[in-house]
Amino acid sequence: MKNNIKIPASYLKNPLHFVSLGFGSGLMPKAPGTFGTLAAIPLYLLISQLSLEAYLLITCIVTFAGIYLCYYTSKALGVHDHSGIVIDEIAGYFITMIAVPFDWLWIAAGFVLFRFFDILKPWPISWVDENIHGGFGIMFDDVLAGVFAFVCLHAIINFI
Repeated sequence: MKNNIKIPASYLKNPLHFVSLGFGSGLMPKAPGTFGTLAAIPLYLLISQLSLEAYLLITCIVTFAGIYLCYYTSKALGVHDHSGIVIDEIAGYFITMIAVPFDWLWIAAGFVLFRFFDILKPWPISWVDENIHGGFGIMFDDVLAGVFAFVCLHAIINFI
């Protein structure tokens, strides 16, 4: 369950919080996870033209750095998995978009699919969200949502 205590704007002055809060997108009063995923799109546009290997490397770096960043910001806030921490949504969207053809249709479809799995949290995503804590737990449910969205998106691309 996400905690929604107000995050002081001064947190954006700390580079680690700034990144974990999705460059400020996580401070939106409504639907910060959706805004965090929206913030991932311009970043995706920057890295999508790289080789698959470079894309995967950046996705791994964001994901593994995100574990620490989630831990760092949640500890500073004194809550587990604050809704304003959205680096996990950014990593999840990057995972969703692995090896997807560059087209606005697929960019939008990836967004919708990732948000679908991140919001509804079907099993085992819901189990991870409820039972695994710390920075790893905060990241891992979004990693799984990204994997589910990736599989669905590739099924649509390749079979429909």
